[in-house]
Amino acid sequence: MAEGEGRTNGRIGAAFDRLRARGRKAFIPFIMAGDPDLETTVRLVPELERAGSHVVELGIPFSDPVADGPVIQRAGMRALRHGYALGDYLRAVVEIRRVSEVPLVIFSYLNPVLQYGMERLAREARAAGVDGALITDITPEEGAEYRDCMRRHQLDCIFLAAPTSSPGRVRRIAECSSGFIYVVSRAGVTGARRELSDTVRPTVARVRAHTALPIVVGFGISAPEQVRSVWEVADGAVVGSAIVAEMEKGGDAAGLLSRTGAFCRWLAGGGA
Repeated sequence: MAEGEGRTNGRIGAAFDRLRARGRKAFIPFIMAGDPDLETTVRLVPELERAGSHVVELGIPFSDPVADGPVIQRAGMRALRHGYALGDYLRAVVEIRRVSEVPLVIFSYLNPVLQYGMERLAREARAAGVDGALITDITPEEGAEYRDCMRRHQLDCIFLAAPTSSPGRVRRIAECSSGFIYVVSRAGVTGARRELSDTVRPTVARVRAHTALPIVVGFGISAPEQVRSVWEVADGAVVGSAIVAEMEKGGDAAGLLSRTGAFCRWLAGGGA
């Protein structure tokens, strides 16, 4: 059995176990923490849970996000203008945990992690109620210290697999991951697309050959029919840019929360 195979932190593993028992698949929204402000983030996560989300990805903004398209870059810049520190985002998770038990995955880059301190981040993230992390520019081959740190603090360590990943890289990703594996639907950065890439099915199949972990697909998913297409081949669908773009329309806090929740219900198509 591969190193990561079957290993999940409590909330994430339990969520996928419940879905599997019901023959259902996961809907996973991405939002940028701190956009438009952290107070809204704290109120939005429970709304996303009520809208049928099974895991929520919380983006931690970074000034040089190599994997993010323009919509998520703008959200990150809006959050950065508040001057929040990484500790502020973790305190927001503490507030979220007062009202929600939805699994939370932080999504960021290596630079903020190193600035904060890898051990400190893992310790405080676990204490706050974070369940896992996806650090886009940490590779399995160079991430031994990161993986060990996450494991010590019982946090799931999620890696990306892409259509361009070599067989050896796919095998290594499977060995090093826990929680779930995130398959990128296409090469390039995040951003909504009209059609799902034809690379999704073969990429998921290549990853599936090496792991029993859940596999989710993200990047470019922006409509209910795309979510359903992903559910046909994978265990979950991640939607980011389309949700962030809906939030970008603005409005007062109550309207933003209601509109975003309704949008996620539409995306999930009532299948949650």
